[in-house]
Parts: sequence; structure tokens; C-alpha cells
Amino acid sequence: MTFFAWLAAIVLFLQLPIPLYWFVVHPLSGFWGQRQKLGLTAGLLLSWPPVTACIIVFRRELFSTAQPALWRIVAGLALIGFEVWLFAKLTRDLGAARLIGKTEVSGGGSIARNGIYAHIRHPRYLGSFLAIVGACLIAARPALWAVAAVWTVLMLTAIGLEEREMRARFGAEFEAYAREVPRFVPAWRQRDR
Repeated sequence: MTFFAWLAAIVLFLQLPIPLYWFVVHPLSGFWGQRQKLGLTAGLLLSWPPVTACIIVFRRELFSTAQPALWRIVAGLALIGFEVWLFAKLTRDLGAARLIGKTEVSGGGSIARNGIYAHIRHPRYLGSFLAIVGACLIAARPALWAVAAVWTVLMLTAIGLEEREMRARFGAEFEAYAREVPRFVPAWRQRDR
């Protein structure tokens, strides 16, 4: 595999399992509430190993051995770099425990309304999407674009379920937040305080 194929594989290893992890942890958050470590471990074991195995088994179908065009390299690396920056910022703003769903499992937490979350409701998922597109640009065969499309459908489903969960937990507070802050396209207007 080329350097770009390896980089794409690493991006996919980090990003593709996210919706599967969500489907294990979040819908059963009431059950996992008394078993937090077990729930987070189950989420990890039922998402990352199967995805990793698929990346390894289907690597020839997913990753090109040809050198990508320069524009694809530049665009792909820019998207991946943006996701790295965004993830670091979100980890600083929210903390890693919150990003992995620990507050949902514990039944705690609040609606994040500061930093990037003042402008967009799902920056983490948007960053993941952009990184996967970046990986596709630098190393994809057509099969990887199909995987990215399936991942997008799974992630949109997870987002819908997450927002339903947020409405149930926070009611009118989340409704007001959802009206004010868009899902994916940042709203960079100045808000009244």
C-alpha cells in the first residue's frame, strides 16, 4: 500500500466505527447507566474490531495503489487536517469523556452552547464526514466511495436518534437550541447575549 492508502486506512480506522459505537452505547444508555465501563467497552468491541477486520480484508478493493492527482492530495490532506484541528478543539472545549458519550450513559450532562457548538450542533460528525471524504480523495477506489455513502446514511440515522434522545432529556431547552443553531452548516452570526 502507498503512503496515501495507509493514511486513508488510519482515517477510516478512526472514523468508520463511530456510528456503530453510537448504536451500541446510546440506545441502551439506561441499561449501561449502571454499567458504564462495560457499556463503553462493549461499544468499542462491537465497533472497532469488525471495522478494522473489514479494512484489512477488503484493502485491495478499497485503496488505490496509484499516486493520486496533486489536487486530490491537497484537498484530501486539507480535509483530514481540518478534522484533526476540529477534534483537538472539541476535546479541549468538551473533554474526551463527553465526546465518547460518557455523559449520556451516566444520564448527566447539559447542552453544549459554547465555542463551535454556538454555531453548529454536530461539529464532531461533520469533521468525521470531511475526514472520510479526504481519505476517499487521497486513496479511494470506487468501493471506498460506496463505503463512505453507507457511513453517511448510518451517521445521519445516528444524528436523528441522538437528537430525539436530546429532545427527551432536555425538552424545550433543546428545541430552542435546535431552532437557533443549525446541524451542519455553521451560523457565524453574532448572537445577542
